[in-house]
Amino acid sequence: MRLAAGGMLLVWFGTVAAPAQIPNFQHVVVIVQENRTPDSLFRSLCTPPFKSNDLCSTTPSGSQYNIQVSNWLDKTSSGGTIQPSSVPLANKYDLSHAHTAFIAMCDADPVTGICKMDGASGINCSGTCPAKPQFKYVDNSTGILNPYLVLATQYGWANYMFQTNQGPSFPAHQFLFGGTSAPSAADDAAGIFASENMSGASSTAGCAAPTGTTVEVISPSGENQKMYPCFEHSTMGDLLASYTWRYYAPSAGSIWTAPNAIDHICQSSGPGGKCTGQDWTNNVDLTPADVLRDIGNCNLRSVSWVIPSGQNSDHAKGNDGGGPSWVASIVNALGASTTCDNNTGYWNNTAIFITWDDWGGWYDHEPPVILAQPQGDYQYGFRVPLVVVSAYTPLGYISNIRHDFGSILRFIERNFGFQEGALNFADARASNGLTEFFDLTKAPRPFQSVSAPKTASFFLHDKRRATDPDDQ
Repeated sequence: MRLAAGGMLLVWFGTVAAPAQIPNFQHVVVIVQENRTPDSLFRSLCTPPFKSNDLCSTTPSGSQYNIQVSNWLDKTSSGGTIQPSSVPLANKYDLSHAHTAFIAMCDADPVTGICKMDGASGINCSGTCPAKPQFKYVDNSTGILNPYLVLATQYGWANYMFQTNQGPSFPAHQFLFGGTSAPSAADDAAGIFASENMSGASSTAGCAAPTGTTVEVISPSGENQKMYPCFEHSTMGDLLASYTWRYYAPSAGSIWTAPNAIDHICQSSGPGGKCTGQDWTNNVDLTPADVLRDIGNCNLRSVSWVIPSGQNSDHAKGNDGGGPSWVASIVNALGASTTCDNNTGYWNNTAIFITWDDWGGWYDHEPPVILAQPQGDYQYGFRVPLVVVSAYTPLGYISNIRHDFGSILRFIERNFGFQEGALNFADARASNGLTEFFDLTKAPRPFQSVSAPKTASFFLHDKRRATDPDDQ
């Protein structure tokens, strides 16, 4: 696929361009769930009724899923491997996913620098922790994961999607929204990044956090400093100034509400205050279920980031198992919106990316490629799932190209006619923009509803207080 004159996306076969059904997508929806790896969350892809073990491999070819179902590496176990066992999606413990946890699980070879991926046992656990809590996969005996599995097998799956950062949610969401967790563009070029969640006076993040709130900053010199979590650089929201965008999240000051840490978007009333900027007021929605209302009211923005409440986030220890239904409800709402956009319907002109913000401390077998200096001290992190859904995504498509959060930003740039890598952050460092998941020369696939235990009506009428996606 390439960008033709006038912003038209054309799919090329050999040297001849086939006519596109649509010139580009009118909407992009980025659904961000919490803290899982492919090996831990999507192991059921390799078991009936979805797939059999021969269609899964740690060295995949063609349409095989890159999932390791047994013999997970553990340098503390006899023989160096361990057999994983299951836990519920709503399990009762949480694993560290700080930068120190990345270092432990990576267990880099001192000569080559390549992650040996056998150190997950060194990751700390809190809550009611079983033996070897890091080496667990989600139990699907009740079918709780079926909405995810249906989407992954009916649409697109990425075998090699990596979080850009080597750490937890706050920097991850900065990369997902703005392409970097650096305080400034100059800091990004120098390899200086916010690397952890908040510490100090409050867990509140961003430019309105109370005085004394800090975030740890990592640099190539290895000196870990701390600073107030308010940054200033361009984001995807700035590129979309002539379009529309919305960031749905459950609270204003959380580490998952990425726009709150960008000074010109937040325009804080002061430490301990609130964001007052026009971009903030117009584009940040603090009720996640409003994405369903906006779809139903034919008011979907050009680009939407959708952050769940804690109940529906998949985050260990904090979720109640609602995540797969939550995601299915958004996809189903888009698929059913036949009267929107002048009766074309959202299904025929929307690209949906479903990913997870970090690995959450769970085992995964696939080592990341570490970037060269100066960014290499903090990029890339571990694998996270990525499911791509659209009317133009081939049935059961599997990509074996390496991606990261910058790939999503790069897709948005290409789709709306911006220069790829325009932010000059992770979008520029990414090698591709996920275009292999779409064939716009094909007629759009009819939408088939994704069955789930909870429907959009449940989330629209849920009276529970929306908790943050994580309890950290």
